[in-house]
Amino acid sequence: MLHGDSSQIIREELLNEYKNKIQLIITSPPFPLNYKKKYGNFKGEEYKDWFANLAPLYSDLLTEDGSIVIEIGNSWEPHRPVQSVLHLESLLAFMKAANLNLIQEFICYNPSRLPSPANWVTVNRIRAVDSYTHVWWLSKSDFPKADNRKVLRPYSQGMLNLIKRQSYNTGKRPSGHSIGEKSFLKDNGGGIAHNLLEFEPIESKRINRLPNNITEFVRLNDNPELPSNVLSIANTNSSDYYSKKCRELEIKRHPATMQAGLIAFFTQFLTDENDLILDPFGGSNTTGYISEKLKRRWFSIEIMEEYIEQSIFRFQEPNFETNLIKLKNI
Repeated sequence: MLHGDSSQIIREELLNEYKNKIQLIITSPPFPLNYKKKYGNFKGEEYKDWFANLAPLYSDLLTEDGSIVIEIGNSWEPHRPVQSVLHLESLLAFMKAANLNLIQEFICYNPSRLPSPANWVTVNRIRAVDSYTHVWWLSKSDFPKADNRKVLRPYSQGMLNLIKRQSYNTGKRPSGHSIGEKSFLKDNGGGIAHNLLEFEPIESKRINRLPNNITEFVRLNDNPELPSNVLSIANTNSSDYYSKKCRELEIKRHPATMQAGLIAFFTQFLTDENDLILDPFGGSNTTGYISEKLKRRWFSIEIMEEYIEQSIFRFQEPNFETNLIKLKNI
C-alpha cells in the first residue's frame, strides 16, 4: 500500500514497471460533491477535468483485456432540489479521454444510507431518499476477461424444483420470445448474476442468493424464505474486524469504505489467481484485503496516512492467512 497522490504515484512509480500489466483497477474515487470532504475533492467542471485526466493513466496500466470498475454516487445542484448530471458528464469525459468502452453498468442499492440530500428529503420532504450508487465497468477491449460462471448465485427453490421435475410451461410468451422444451432443464450449478446489487434485501425475508465463493466475506440472511432475483450482499462494514478494532481503540475509521462483497464479486468475475489489481483510492484498503484472501497480487494507493495505518487491522484479523511480512502493531 503506497502513501501519496495516486496520479503522481502512477506516473512516477508504477507506469515504468507495470504498464499494460494490471488486470483490474477497482476503486471508489471521491464523489462529485458540492462541499469539501476531509480527504479533498473537486467540484463542478474542476471535478470533471480531474476525473477525465485519470483515464489515460489507468488505460496505460491496464492489460489489453483488463477492466476498470468504478463506484460513484449521485450529486445534487448547490442549494437546489435538482440532481446534477456531473457524474454522467464525468463518465463520458473519462471514456473519451482514453477511448474506453462502457461494458456494463451496475446499480448498488443500499437502504442503510442516510436520507440525502437532507434538506430536500427530511426537512422539506419533497424528494425521495438517494439510496444507490453507480458501478461502471469499463475496458479498452470489447471483450475484457470475464467469466460469469465464477459468480453464479445459488438457484432459487423454484428453479431447483423445476430442474428436479424436468418440466415447465413452454411455448411463446407475450414478449414474443419462444421458450423451448429443454431451455431451462440443465443444471448449470447456479443462476447468472444480475447487474442490480443489494447491500440489504428489498424484501426483508428474501434469501440472499450470493455466489458461493463470496460468502466468506459477508453475513447471509439467517432466515431465508423468499427467492431473490438480484445479487444480495449483506451490509457488514460496521461489524467486520476492522470496524470493531477501530471502535475498540477509539479510532475514527474511514467514513466511506467500499463493500467487501462488492469487491469480491468483481475480483472473482474479472480476474484469476495471481492477477494484478490496483485500487488508486485505497481508503482503508478493503481491496488489498480481499485481493490477499483471493490470492491476487495488488497495489493500493491512499493519500491519508491515518487510513493506511488503520488498514493494518484488516490483515491482523484472526485466522487471516497471508504471505505478507509480519505487520506492525499500532
